[in-house]
Amino acid sequence: MADAYLRFTLRIVRPDSRVPPLFLYTGSATLVPMSALRLYALLEHEDDPKKCTAAKLVRLGEISEVKGLGRVPRRIIVLDPESEKALSREDVESAERFGVLVLDCSWNKLTKFPRLRAGMQHRALPFMIAANPTNFGKAQKLSSAEALAAAAYILGDRARAEQLMSRFKWGPTFIDINRERLEEYAAAATSGEVVSVQNRMLDAAKRSKDAHTD
Repeated sequence: MADAYLRFTLRIVRPDSRVPPLFLYTGSATLVPMSALRLYALLEHEDDPKKCTAAKLVRLGEISEVKGLGRVPRRIIVLDPESEKALSREDVESAERFGVLVLDCSWNKLTKFPRLRAGMQHRALPFMIAANPTNFGKAQKLSSAEALAAAAYILGDRARAEQLMSRFKWGPTFIDINRERLEEYAAAATSGEVVSVQNRMLDAAKRSKDAHTD
């Protein structure tokens, strides 16, 4: 799988815009406002596109592909496991205005991925467990689709996260096994709070494990 670690076609509508908001038809009489999150993927195209979760989401119109480094929007949020700052609700405005980008390449090549120009907002995702077939049960070995779904959930758009994961047989499992974590992260107001929540939950898990091994 070529994933290392972001859609419905939509436009951002500002409060002062004269363009009516976009809605998603749900099959009932109710029209639900569509998500304002802009989700993107920068694909390395190094693997079978049928096995690449980001490429699948692009084909299905769930996210957009950025075709080339020079086309990466400035100020975009880049999901970067090496970042010292965690994604949090602080980033909602930027995510809606500039977007969220996942770099899609194999894990062992992530550090060698073409360098992005300055001006991006790099954010790391907090601790989560992968559900994709290649890395099922492994910590932090998320597919690109899982990374984008986690980002959407943390930024407050649970429906978008579940929609992304519904495109994969194993996708709903990712939400299920991480739901408690995702809810806690989504409730945190700042990056620092997200890290504190992560550490608290990891410490609790370690204590529980130690208690069972005594």
